[in-house]
Amino acid sequence: MIELAAVESALHRLYIGAAGTALRKEDHKKATEIVAFLAEIEQVLGKGRKSQMTLVDAAAGKAYVGLLAAELLLIPRKQSAQVILIERDPRQAAACRRAIAELAGGNIELGVRETDVADQTAWPTEPDVVMALHACGPASDITIDQAIASGARHLLLVPCCTSTKVAASALAVRKADALGLPRHAEVRRRFIQSIVDAERTLRLEAAGYETLVVSFVPPTVTPHHLLWRSRRVEEPSRMQRAAADLGRLCGG
Repeated sequence: MIELAAVESALHRLYIGAAGTALRKEDHKKATEIVAFLAEIEQVLGKGRKSQMTLVDAAAGKAYVGLLAAELLLIPRKQSAQVILIERDPRQAAACRRAIAELAGGNIELGVRETDVADQTAWPTEPDVVMALHACGPASDITIDQAIASGARHLLLVPCCTSTKVAASALAVRKADALGLPRHAEVRRRFIQSIVDAERTLRLEAAGYETLVVSFVPPTVTPHHLLWRSRRVEEPSRMQRAAADLGRLCGG
């Protein structure tokens, strides 16, 4: 288990670095989330050692997850790996490159692909782990679709905010209207989020991914505390049941 102090130290070294400075309050909160997310990655890595592994940090932002996984998990394990960071924002991509320059060696190939997560050419074939921490709005759904399309072995996904740009939100609104749900924001918000979460789960299951939805940190740390832990198993009967349930959800 990676300790919080190790994550905080790595965050400071990779992203701040200036002597006499300290992490901000939001950095300490982020560190708590990263500790929990790294534990998820560690579980996946522990299920089988390959001579070469490929990890994708999708909609990476500053790539806290991808780079700290390299620093604190892959390098200490002497694991040969390719870590691909997909980030469209030039400023964030530049921050990733600066952090890469500070990494402490190891047999790790690190690369930033400065493009949208929807760009299929940025994705490798059959990555071992696709991970996304707080992929905002439709980025979560695109990450799901790209993980499925690329044949990823594992997906670790923590979605962020749900906006009208999320495809399943329109489905949820139609269902809310059909059921006569009141338009009070707090009432509708929870219903809409449940439909969006259900659609994402069933889409993964129908594509052959055994999926668990778990709270990876307490909700007091972040309101976006649900993690989709998915593993490609391609079990036919499970896929058929999920596809039927997905059809009822989207067509009912």
